[in-house]
Amino acid sequence: MAAASAVRVAGRRSRRFFDIFVAEVPWTVSSKELKEYFSQFGSVQRCQLPFDKDTGFHRRYCWIKFSTPQDVQNVFQKDSHILEGAKLTLKQQTHKRRGQRKNQSQ
Repeated sequence: MAAASAVRVAGRRSRRFFDIFVAEVPWTVSSKELKEYFSQFGSVQRCQLPFDKDTGFHRRYCWIKFSTPQDVQNVFQKDSHILEGAKLTLKQQTHKRRGQRKNQSQ
């Protein structure tokens, strides 16, 4: 049981190191399709699309990790991102450590 808890905590921590959070992902889109779509902006290292264990469907959001900061900038230069007729909502993730966040808020 402790091992499963440690894996969940590590998973939450690792999401901080993704570059982009994507919401409003259509049910019909797979992680492979997301990776293919975002690869037009640069090299996609990883796409994490979490699934709901009860329903078997993905949760309609994902995290994307790019190889370089320039790749991330390329994504945000485009006004809107549409997959299968649905407009995706994107948010750039920050890569700050906890200590840095405390210092900035003081």
